[in-house]
Amino acid sequence: MLEYLSRKEPRIIIGLMSGTSADGVDASIAGIEGHSRESRVKLIYHYHYEYPGEIKGLIHKLFDIENANIPLLSNVNFLLGEIFAKVALEAIKEAGLSRDSIDLIASHGQTIFHFPYPQELGGFQVRSTLQIGEGAVIAERTGITTICDFRVRDMAVGGQGAPLVPFADWILFTSSSVNRGVLNIGGIANVTIIPKDADIDDVIAFDTGPGNMVIDEIVRIISGGRLNFDINGDIARRGNISKELLEAALLHPYFHMAPPKTTGREVFGKAFASAFYQKGKTLGLKDEDIVATATALTATTIAHSICQFEIDELIIGGGGAYNSYLVEMLNGLLPEIKIKTHEDFGIPNQAKEALAFAILANEVVFNSPNNVPRATGARKRVVLGKIVPGG
Repeated sequence: MLEYLSRKEPRIIIGLMSGTSADGVDASIAGIEGHSRESRVKLIYHYHYEYPGEIKGLIHKLFDIENANIPLLSNVNFLLGEIFAKVALEAIKEAGLSRDSIDLIASHGQTIFHFPYPQELGGFQVRSTLQIGEGAVIAERTGITTICDFRVRDMAVGGQGAPLVPFADWILFTSSSVNRGVLNIGGIANVTIIPKDADIDDVIAFDTGPGNMVIDEIVRIISGGRLNFDINGDIARRGNISKELLEAALLHPYFHMAPPKTTGREVFGKAFASAFYQKGKTLGLKDEDIVATATALTATTIAHSICQFEIDELIIGGGGAYNSYLVEMLNGLLPEIKIKTHEDFGIPNQAKEALAFAILANEVVFNSPNNVPRATGARKRVVLGKIVPGG
């Protein structure tokens, strides 16, 4: 049904993304020519919408299994559809574009639950993921065909539904002369390994473990909810790393699993952070020592993951790229690797993940597979994304 767009160049696509930190929505408007390895991508405009406190509260309530309920889940699904549509329309206006000039919207939605490992249920081996932000609402409010719900098709063919950004990393950052890693430090940290001259089947990607998630939750605990993250790593910088607390945390089974692997809030969310904090207090640590050790946990697990591969350059992005103490730790742990940022490649850090979903949607136009089996563990390459026609 999108065949007509394959003859149009460039295709103007808006990518919409709200990550595991659930702090807001990023919209990246891209002009894309070609597809797959021949893609030529230009970022036209980036727009960020910060969730109001009430909206953040509703989303975080859904993260809490004890307080979440089905009516709330259903209602917030439609509420976020309205918000994502509003963000798309505001981005179009701010960019000085017309609604008619936009060919597609690609919406990741807001992940509420992600359980990628099969479990027996009703006689079937079931794995599941849930992203909300109703695509039908986005398509109706904007009048623009919307592609959404990207993760579920990968799971249907035995994959973990994540990470999905590696396909875009391959298009944006493959080099003929340099082995690259692309690191996103969001709530969860994930890395894409791109050997020089890589074909898509050469790309490996996986979640290394917690990115900002544990740090942020501990900062909320010690500040009584007044702070949501460690600004510039200043709290951690005042503390001392506890070898005992760090080594205990590194015993977690996830860190000893071989890729492909993916994780989320269900593993490294509030319960993990609370236990980490309580153990730190049992050891007599100051609050800043616990934050420093949580930061070291992120840096150590990232570095250990990357050291398994031959990497010349590491391109870092995500909210953690603004934590200078964390970046200093990574430089110390990876002295032989040149660390760069997305900005070095002309891509604003905040725009990257939304841009990635615009790239994924472009492949749907050509009915071209856009998952990376060596990243997700899927049995085969498939086309990700459900199509909701515009009005």
